[in-house]
Amino acid sequence: MLHIINKSPFQTSTLDSCLALAQAGNALLLIEDGVYAATVGSATEARVRQACATLKVYALQADMDARGVTAKLIDGVTLVDYGGFVDLTVEYSTSHSWL
Repeated sequence: MLHIINKSPFQTSTLDSCLALAQAGNALLLIEDGVYAATVGSATEARVRQACATLKVYALQADMDARGVTAKLIDGVTLVDYGGFVDLTVEYSTSHSWL
């Protein structure tokens, strides 16, 4: 399953809910304000690093760039472009957008 988070982890608890339910082998894609979770020094850094041990974690590069946080990307999180986003939706037959 591909889990998609678009809300800031500092405004909602969707990231925590997602991580509690995601299973090993699932993927997590951070988009829009959700990319803040993938930054070094954030309050979510430890949880995202831990998630990288069992999930494939991705962040949309255009959204990282737009927010000026690309240089702060956590090791283990893979940047994808829009084509990569589409590839992930094809690779994972089920996706869940966390609102």
